[in-house]
Amino acid sequence: MENSDRRQSFPLGWQHKTKGVAAMKFTFTDKKVHIPQKVHDYAEKKIGKLDRYFKADSEAAVTFSVEKNRNKVEITVRSGSMIFRISESTADMFASIDAAVALLERQIRKNKTRLEKKLRSGAFEHGAETGSFVPEEPEEEFEIVRTKKFPLKPMTTEEAILQMNMLGHSFFAFKNLDEGEGFAVVYQRKGGGYGLIVDED
Repeated sequence: MENSDRRQSFPLGWQHKTKGVAAMKFTFTDKKVHIPQKVHDYAEKKIGKLDRYFKADSEAAVTFSVEKNRNKVEITVRSGSMIFRISESTADMFASIDAAVALLERQIRKNKTRLEKKLRSGAFEHGAETGSFVPEEPEEEFEIVRTKKFPLKPMTTEEAILQMNMLGHSFFAFKNLDEGEGFAVVYQRKGGGYGLIVDED
């Protein structure tokens, strides 16, 4: 039987918070495994230190699981129009949390010029003041090396998957007849089967 433990909590006093601004809200999910409360608390404390980067009322969803004796943690942070997602797995859940938080901060700081207007005002100045140990990395250029244009044809999801397989592609964009001809993308999942992306609107 699946053991799924969900809870919501608000940050504790030790978290980095901007005066007068609501701090990050957390949701924890234990996926087919029971995780001790101290692990939830540790994750909340570590992720909470990144609160200085995110806008008011940001939300962090943390999922714990164990796969092939590897302790996996997936962190999804929603802040304004941006979604940040990181997944790490190690032999120890605490180490997985540390690795995921470090990678999340590294990605934020690596793209700080592009993200500056999308994050909390003064986020990077505040990060320097608190002594971030994440090394600075040069920002990569988003170079578009090729552009392809093609008409999006109306078809069902099943027809789109068939067309994708006939082309030997890993994804396929189309107008979904099953959803009023809205834009959609089908793709092959690494774990097997197919995925479907549709416009939320």
